[in-house]
Amino acid sequence: MIALLFGVMYFMMIRPQQKRRREAEAMQSGLSIGDEVVTIGGLYGVVSGIEDDSVLLEVAPGVQTRYARPAIARVVTKAERPTEPVAEETDAVKE
Repeated sequence: MIALLFGVMYFMMIRPQQKRRREAEAMQSGLSIGDEVVTIGGLYGVVSGIEDDSVLLEVAPGVQTRYARPAIARVVTKAERPTEPVAEETDAVKE
């Protein structure tokens, strides 16, 4: 009976918490400059710098604040990254 109770607790409480923690760590390690994020305190900002254990957020034009990575609750929008390099076209005629 005790083993059954432990099994139920494991699948109902421990596994989902581990999954949420892994997802949060993956999100925090995948931050990049230009991402719009929300902190656990509800502050919206754009990532303007990344260090080992902290993130620099621009919360208003010219106002930057430093937060610990675990303080980032979620990413609102990812920064747009170019998918293909843009080739320059020239009008020069080869002679």
